[in-house]
Amino acid sequence: MKALVFSRHPARYVAARAAGLLRPGGGAARGPLELEDIAPPKLPGPGWELIRPRLAGICGSDISTIDARSSRYFEPIVSFPFTPGHEVVADDNLGHRVVIEPVLGCVARNIEPVCQHCAAGDLGRCVNVAFGDLEPGLQSGFCCDTGGGWSLAMAAHQSQLHRVPDEVSDESAVLVEPAACAIHAALATKATPTDKVVVIGSGTLGLLTTLALRHFTNPAAILSVARYPHQARMAASLGADRVVTSTETRRAVRRFTGSMALGRPEREGDPERLTGGADIVMDCVGSESSIREALAVVRPGGRVVLVGMPGVTNVDLTGLWHREIELVGAYAYGTEQVGSRQARTFDLALELAATTDLANLVTTTYPLHHYVDAIQHAASAGRRGAVKIAFDLRGERGRDSLATIESKDRPA
Repeated sequence: MKALVFSRHPARYVAARAAGLLRPGGGAARGPLELEDIAPPKLPGPGWELIRPRLAGICGSDISTIDARSSRYFEPIVSFPFTPGHEVVADDNLGHRVVIEPVLGCVARNIEPVCQHCAAGDLGRCVNVAFGDLEPGLQSGFCCDTGGGWSLAMAAHQSQLHRVPDEVSDESAVLVEPAACAIHAALATKATPTDKVVVIGSGTLGLLTTLALRHFTNPAAILSVARYPHQARMAASLGADRVVTSTETRRAVRRFTGSMALGRPEREGDPERLTGGADIVMDCVGSESSIREALAVVRPGGRVVLVGMPGVTNVDLTGLWHREIELVGAYAYGTEQVGSRQARTFDLALELAATTDLANLVTTTYPLHHYVDAIQHAASAGRRGAVKIAFDLRGERGRDSLATIESKDRPA
């Protein structure tokens, strides 16, 4: 079967890093990612099945990996060679449409007893992502045993699969995984109806975070920061009360919150700071500059939630200490408390997809053999007027069933 495979190849890794510095997504053409004919994954044990991806999204962590920019933090919890793709809508072995909850927790790894986090339904905090019946892998799409969505078939544990309602399109369903991340982050803010919230970044994750804030927490006001006009329009349509550009953020937050300015921004090395700021700031970018901006516009005693994946950064944390700011990470999903209701994040995301047309965020799709163009498009999505780019596997599967794929591709 066809699959995009990322191998451990030091020379190509160096080439990918150089290419990615010249052009975002450039690592796709020169790096360790290749389109190959491979056998489908072997099922690791009971409860596992092969699923057939319909659509598979390209996210920021995928691009960081392909451009060799991802943190070395992940080395012990990733196994090679792996097929990327963790934003997936697929057909299961009964022909039902499903989305995959990609975190590989204790149940999928056949570890008993499960760790305290998995027992509480917080799979994102599982301590066993390098143990059990699987090779290391924090998620499907980063584990050599499971495969990933950038292929014609991948392995999934039944505990990872969630049925897609008939009224939810494939294009909406492929956004359920990032929507779950956004919902988890929005609920991590602990926002109240009197809070003023700033969302930095209006790519896929930032837009979904704005939507999740408005739908599940409904704070007093949301100010979104968008770099491009199409992002600004979408942020406003998804619940932002005001949208500004990154160069306007501090001035806008100052007026938004009635704060005063400190410092002289016209003098180099003397940046403007605020006496107050927003109650909550959500950084959906994860860059050095966005973290710095988040710390600059949150009020004393406020909360900064890192939603975008940060790497190695150089940020002055004096304000974090002096203003007693709470800095919180929001990774993946788990079990959420929404008012008096307790629910899985993926269930909330599927409910959101059933009431909001998330398909509007899917700009275009590509077949696997156009992967270089697809990844470069995703890496420069904002500049090119796009939001989410995905691989479309529906036209590449033909009439073959999973059983046929297995019989054709598995060695005798």
